[in-house]
Amino acid sequence: MRNLFLFLFRFRGALVFGLLEIISIYLFVTNNSYQRAAFFNSANAYAGVVLERRTQITDYFHLAELNKQLVAENAVLRQQLYPPDTVRREADSVAVPPARTDSLQRVRYQRPATRPDTLLLGLQRLAARDPSYPLIPARVINNRLSNVDNFFTLNVGTANGVQRGLGVVAAGGVAGRVQAVTEHYATVASLLHSKTTIASKIKRDGTFGTIKWLGDDPTHAVLDNVLRETKLVKGDTVVTSGYNAVFPEGIFIGTIESFVKEPDKNFWTIRVRLGVNFSNLTYVYVVTSRPKAERDTVEARAGMLPEGGKRK
Repeated sequence: MRNLFLFLFRFRGALVFGLLEIISIYLFVTNNSYQRAAFFNSANAYAGVVLERRTQITDYFHLAELNKQLVAENAVLRQQLYPPDTVRREADSVAVPPARTDSLQRVRYQRPATRPDTLLLGLQRLAARDPSYPLIPARVINNRLSNVDNFFTLNVGTANGVQRGLGVVAAGGVAGRVQAVTEHYATVASLLHSKTTIASKIKRDGTFGTIKWLGDDPTHAVLDNVLRETKLVKGDTVVTSGYNAVFPEGIFIGTIESFVKEPDKNFWTIRVRLGVNFSNLTYVYVVTSRPKAERDTVEARAGMLPEGGKRK
């Protein structure tokens, strides 16, 4: 201990200088938007490389488990190649576990004539090869669940057509929104993020609301802004409304599990069980939104968008 104090005393000038340098850099980065963006983009690129290498090593030690999954999937595919004569054949269908109380049953790749064109993600059929609305497949190489603001990292970036603000969906439904992107990696603010809000609606009657996470249970979120006069039913499906132009209309989010009327509020408190299992999120799709410049222009003129005419 005495040697430690002697060391600190001897190099006190250098240590104080280093501490002041760190504080200066921190203040410089956090108080300047350009430097902050440059810092986080660079950090995201280096972190992406490290995380991808870590994922490769982890995958290597899980090859046995992966082989079992592939064998099971191949068995399902082969069984579908030889359906009974009384059953109508569905080309290229891969079964997935059903949702808790909803009608989400499978992911389907449909081949009308020559090649797969559509993918059923969260109850909504999306065009896998439509140039005006393509899906970009991605692998999750890092994922956080324990924070109030959670992110996951993808192994795709601007080189693959990913841009900041694009929506991300999984087989179970909405997963998040791209927050930062470099050439080969992207960081996504998941639905389990305090600032992530999803314009949604109840599929049964079209009642609009907003999905947000309260920061506690990674399997549930809250459907907000639903008036108390609305008639609710347990098990109702909650899907995207299409209002924010990030997600197509009708993408599955979750199912209503419970709801209560608070005496001091004009809205229901609705608890929604999410369709995506974020603890086992592996493969996702980045949804490239349709051109919306004209929509942004007319809504900006009407005062529906913030200053600058850009949608958040």
